[in-house]
This record gives sequence, C-alpha cells and structure tokens, in this order.
Amino acid sequence: MTKENIADGIHALLPRDQMCMGARKYRDFYDMVPGAGFYQKEFGFYSLEEWGIGTGIDSNPELDALFGYDPEGRVDLEGLGWCEAGFCPLFEEKVLEDLGDYELVQDFAGRSVLYFKGRRNGFMPQYKEHPVKDFRSWEEICLPRLDPSSPERLEKIRNYMPEIVEKAKQGLFIGQKIVGGYMYLRSLIGPENLLYMFYDDPELIHACMQQWLVLADAVTAEHQKYVSFDEVFIGEDICYNHGPLISPDMMREFLFPYYQQLITNIRSRQIDKERLLGFQVDTDGYSIPVIELYRSLGMTHMSPFEVASGCDVLSVAEKYPDLRISGGVDKRVLAQGKEAIDEMVDRIFPVMKARGGYLPTCDHGVPPEVSLEDYQYFRKRCLEFAD
Repeated sequence: MTKENIADGIHALLPRDQMCMGARKYRDFYDMVPGAGFYQKEFGFYSLEEWGIGTGIDSNPELDALFGYDPEGRVDLEGLGWCEAGFCPLFEEKVLEDLGDYELVQDFAGRSVLYFKGRRNGFMPQYKEHPVKDFRSWEEICLPRLDPSSPERLEKIRNYMPEIVEKAKQGLFIGQKIVGGYMYLRSLIGPENLLYMFYDDPELIHACMQQWLVLADAVTAEHQKYVSFDEVFIGEDICYNHGPLISPDMMREFLFPYYQQLITNIRSRQIDKERLLGFQVDTDGYSIPVIELYRSLGMTHMSPFEVASGCDVLSVAEKYPDLRISGGVDKRVLAQGKEAIDEMVDRIFPVMKARGGYLPTCDHGVPPEVSLEDYQYFRKRCLEFAD
C-alpha cells in the first residue's frame, strides 16, 4: 500500500469499523444512507440563561448528557471568519463614548456598536459605523489585518493543527468554515451602505473580495498540508424573510467567481484525491430562491431552512433528492407545547429518515420562549429516530 492510499483518515477515508461512533453517524448523514439514524446535535441556543444551564454549546458535556447529543462526528477548521472577516489581529475592543444607559463600543471587527451599558449579549446590537467607507479606509484599516502570511496567523495554525490531525485519524468529518462573501462584505461596509456600494464603487467590492480569496486560499492551503477536507462551509446569510438580499446577477458578478476559484484550488490540493469535497451554504431567511444558484457552484448541503420565512424541508427534499439538509425544525413550534411538537415531528421525521441526508436541528438558536420542559420533550422525540 502506497502512502497516497493509506486509509488513515487523511490520505484516504478510514474504514468504517475503525471510525469513532460520532464519525460513523455523521458520515451516514452525509452519505445520505436511507433509514440511518439521525445524527443528534443542535444549531445553538439563546435559551440557556433562561433555563439556568451553563453557556455555549461546543463540546459541552452537560448539554450532551442532558439532551442526548451524539459524540463529536465532525470538526470545523476556523481562521477565516464566520459572521465577520477573518481579521488577525482582531481590533481592540474599547468603549468609545459613555452615553448614560448606553455605551458606544468598538468591537473586534472594527465596528462602532451601541450596547446597553455593561451588557454585550442577549439582544440585537445597533451598529453605527463599519470600518470600510472607501479605498483609503479599506487599505489602511482592514487590509493589513487580512494578511495570510502574518506571523501571528501562521503561529495559530501550527498550534491547532495537531489536534485536527488526530481527529481526522479517528475518521471525523473535516469541514473548513469560511465567512461567506456577502456576510464578509456586510461586516466590512454595513448592510445598507453595501447595497449602494455595489453600484457606486464596484471596484472596491472586487478589491475586498479579491483579498477574501487571497486569504481563504492561503489559509486553506496551510490546513491542507495536514488533512483532507470533506466540506467547505460558508456562513452567507444572504436571504431575509422574503428572499435574497441581492439579485442573482449581483451574486454571479461579485461572489461566485471567487467561490469557484477557491473551491477549484482546494479540490486540486486535496491529499486524498478521491474524496468528495462537499460545499455547504448557511443562510437564514427564505433560501429557496437561491438553491439553484448555489447548486451551480456544486452546493451539496444547506442549512438551516427557517420555517417562519416559508422554508419546508419536505418540499425541498422532494425537489432536490441529493441535497443534504440541516435544520427545518420550527423554533415557534418548540414553544407551543407537546402536541404541536408531536405534529411537527410526525410530519417531518419519518419521511426524512427514510430519505436520508437529513440532520434535524432548530432553524436557528433555540429561543428563550421555549421552556426547558418542552425542549426536553422535543429531544425525547428526536432520540426515537437516533438509530
């Protein structure tokens, strides 16, 4: 057996019987195995404080035990942002102005944000300014923080990659998280100003996106020296409750060429040349109109299918039988009690389990309106579909 085809989870997939349990279940989801038990996880929480339970969700043994989540089946490489640009170093967080009950703060992404004094979480912040206003601010304030060769960035990669390699050797699904182009531009320029900038200064938009590509290509290349990827995962949030925030033509002009080039480059660098490279798009809102657009780039997986915006995973699954689907559990129903939960679960879960390729989670973070008792009941119903 040559080095190129050693089944060690890096050069080739680990044999199934050697994978850890979480990896086997997660790969059954991604392989769209009909009838396979659902991989058990949650999208996130806004309810933990209300429930009096810890904070956070990543690798939280308390939540795993309480709600019956599966052992880790995938691990996602970081370093390229998620809701904001992948700055390194981050901006200094500091109070810019005391406004009585409020304070104006510079956040880690260089934005001026109005917060309640002494409180940073649990409500929607109000953004007053974003760092990029023109070419000068882009080049002086943000561009230096997106340098892929900065010693600080490279040192971080060297420090966390040994752990990722060990997880790959257990058969874990390896994803690469990247802030999507629209989310990245929005964090730099601001949601309203960005819409004008597409028309008023398209050269600046392309300059920002070119550096998005330079950074993402360089960091993924470093990661791929160690492991093979199973999926590229972009946090896009390009839709609102009635559909996409920009037109298909804008997406094709300002976003898609950079995505195509990055995915092509990543595919060419895979240590395991035979491995499927998935592509997941995460967007809130009514995402149905953009499915075909992202499928033109090779999208294999979409999340979280916000039900209040009109998304229904059953109809999506019927129309796109090869699309992996995460989400689609209506957060409003979780707050309506056991009977409503039963009706939702009985309508969706048996069909999607028989199909395969479905990972049920709340269609966003579980809100505080959902009682702990009702969420535990929902988790009990989920576990009926775990095997």
